[in-house]
Amino acid sequence: MIRKTRLFTPGPTPLLPAAQFAMAAADIHHRTPEFRALYTRVLAQLKEFVGTKNDVIILSSSGTGAMEAAVSNLTSPGDRVLVLSAGKFGERWSALAKAFGCEVDLVSEPYGKTFDIEKIKAELRLETRAVFVQATETSTGVRHYVEDIAKLLKEQKSEALLVVDGITGLGTTHLDMDAWGIDVLIGGSQKAVMIPPGLSYLAVSQRAWDRMEATYNPRYYFDLRKERKNAKNGESAYTPAVALIAALGAALDWIAAQADGDLAAGRKKLVDNAETIAEMTRAAVEALGFKLYNGDSPGAAATAVYAPEGVDSGLIVKELKSRFAAIITNGQGEMKGQIFRIAHLGFFDYMDTIALIGALEQVVEKSLPQLKAHFGPVSFGSAFGKGLIAAQKVYAERTK
Repeated sequence: MIRKTRLFTPGPTPLLPAAQFAMAAADIHHRTPEFRALYTRVLAQLKEFVGTKNDVIILSSSGTGAMEAAVSNLTSPGDRVLVLSAGKFGERWSALAKAFGCEVDLVSEPYGKTFDIEKIKAELRLETRAVFVQATETSTGVRHYVEDIAKLLKEQKSEALLVVDGITGLGTTHLDMDAWGIDVLIGGSQKAVMIPPGLSYLAVSQRAWDRMEATYNPRYYFDLRKERKNAKNGESAYTPAVALIAALGAALDWIAAQADGDLAAGRKKLVDNAETIAEMTRAAVEALGFKLYNGDSPGAAATAVYAPEGVDSGLIVKELKSRFAAIITNGQGEMKGQIFRIAHLGFFDYMDTIALIGALEQVVEKSLPQLKAHFGPVSFGSAFGKGLIAAQKVYAERTK
């Protein structure tokens, strides 16, 4: 059998063909009217995609660059900040804040869990200047309840800015930046917008812009005020990733086209698609005898699944790759070797999901020696159909 490589990873994600074509044709100098028109249009589209009236800034960096920019622009050395951490990327917020001299208060939950709002309330102080959290924790597949956190800050009349890493949340989770009161919402190019790594973007509230005028942590390339000033003229402060910006414009056009040109409605369809195939996947893996890792608060960006006891999850990852060229991911941080993750964000659809579930059934049916203790002797055909039937039922119910 021939093998066609398919990504089922939470970043990079499968590339949109229209975006690839746009990249190939992006032979534009960045200080020309042609690029200014493109850049201005893409910035306006990003506001619709995020769902905000606030200014959006594009950076030529991975999502971590935007996370660093949020910390460096909004804090000063000695500022007290609150980090909510329940995975690898929550830990990154803590490391970044410490690197810029902040005093970090921490609400920490085990990998695979979300936060108790009362614990956040107990750690929130009068002098807290910012709260940092993920919308979805990519390393565990868990969705955090950002709306509840924003509501708490309002109820407490806190001056703290709410900074949300939405890198895998945007396009997989319904977020309302303006209504909820999120001050910074971060996205990344290699996620739901279906283009290669290399761009990050930040939607920034007026309250956050005002804060930047009073902070004095060092910043140069990641000075968001410079980018905002230049963006008004259709330019970036420094040499932009021209081809990626062209690709982003094509991707946003494609998302809008899924809803007759309405980008906000297209965004909703993108989220609903992720929710559907995530639910299909959860039902399938449970039907096959696996246990969900993110069962308490599952997000739609990725489904995290426990490997059977005594089995390294890397074996399942390798088996899917070697037999079917299906690329899923191992656990991260302390969960490496214990869970595997299947992504749903961006350019995934029903057919991709059915194919992956069928491949996973084949892996279970083959019953690697390391899996036999969990699944027991597998008679031929005993695994076939279990996951697929469960997924089909979910799809039929959600698309009535």
